[in-house]
Amino acid sequence: MSTPLRSLKLASRTTRQCRLSSRAFSCSARRGSEVNSLHTFTDEENMLRESVQRFAQDVVAPKVREMDEAERMDPEIIKSLFEQGLMGIETSADHGGAESSFTSAIIVIEELAKIDPSVSVLCDVHNTLVNTIFRKYATKEQQDKWLPQLAESKLGSFCLSEPASGSDAFALQTRAKKDGSHWIINGSKMWITNSYEAEIFLIFANVDPSKGYKGITCFVATKDMGIQIAKKEQKLGIRASSTCTLNFDDLKVPEENVIGEVGQGYKIAIEILNEGRVGIAAQMVGLAQGAFAKSVPYTYERKQFGQPIGTFQGMAHQIAQAAVEIEAARLLTYNAARTKEEGKSFVKEAAMAKYYSSVVAQKVAGSAIEWAGGVGFTRETGIEKYWRDSKIGAIYEGTSNIQLNTIAKFIQKEYS
Repeated sequence: MSTPLRSLKLASRTTRQCRLSSRAFSCSARRGSEVNSLHTFTDEENMLRESVQRFAQDVVAPKVREMDEAERMDPEIIKSLFEQGLMGIETSADHGGAESSFTSAIIVIEELAKIDPSVSVLCDVHNTLVNTIFRKYATKEQQDKWLPQLAESKLGSFCLSEPASGSDAFALQTRAKKDGSHWIINGSKMWITNSYEAEIFLIFANVDPSKGYKGITCFVATKDMGIQIAKKEQKLGIRASSTCTLNFDDLKVPEENVIGEVGQGYKIAIEILNEGRVGIAAQMVGLAQGAFAKSVPYTYERKQFGQPIGTFQGMAHQIAQAAVEIEAARLLTYNAARTKEEGKSFVKEAAMAKYYSSVVAQKVAGSAIEWAGGVGFTRETGIEKYWRDSKIGAIYEGTSNIQLNTIAKFIQKEYS
């Protein structure tokens, strides 16, 4: 069968042929002044979607419940993601990646989330945060060293949050002190995704607290340098996705492992999280669609009072409204992705997509349980898992209140 890797290689070749300074919704569909819908994709993006759907159904789906119950990501799933070419989606072909579009990454995240949001967020953080930081801010030497590893075999982790700095990310207390040709890092990080399985870590630490957030610097380190996993969290949802507390006790990092410039870590974090938020929006859209697809067919099979329960007007209206809200969230997400690809500011669009998608995911996943009644409440169907997984959407990579604050600032600027 056609694999995602083959689709991504096709997309890579086409992307290089039709690379534009201002990308249309579809380079293969861009003709004259034609305006495309948000559901217009390149042939390669469509092929990728179909391939990832098959991969998710054939490889991921059989292991979802087992991984959720064990609260552990199956190593074979991670290995398969690399083998399918899904861990270097935007990475250049020269560095072992697919050199595909940001929208391709969003499609992959969405499709994986329809089956398992835990697998989806592992792929999301690796692609939209870790890989992107190396692609945008690393030197050529750093890219040559780290990007092939991240595309082919080694999972990455983004280490920003701390016990005292969540939404106020720049209040971080982790410190880095120069010692000859090395930096010595001391401190801890909390709520770090992928950290249990990861081998490559991007760590944000302050090299000069007197400068406030302008002392924050980004470092790359490997687990074998001495990164300690202090605690693996037991969570309500996305249980197979590891979330850990990390300790750094005199962690010795070579000076060439500074990403970007010393003191520029805050800029890297601000800019990169906007892309990450579009990724989380895609995860939430996929989650909502997954819950919808599991529950709705049951409503047309289950009969009460002589007719399928899904045909009663009250139920039918709930299902119709959920479909509208999923589509609205999806379009906000695609719009944010395309706006980013066009080289325009997408801060507001990312915040809107992330906020609304998380709201819709919780609402639809909760309704999906009710539509299926007692069956939906059991673990056997897997519907209840979507609701548990949905709760994190309002928390990580910027809480819902932070997204609303961002949106409100844009409104104030426009109208005041």
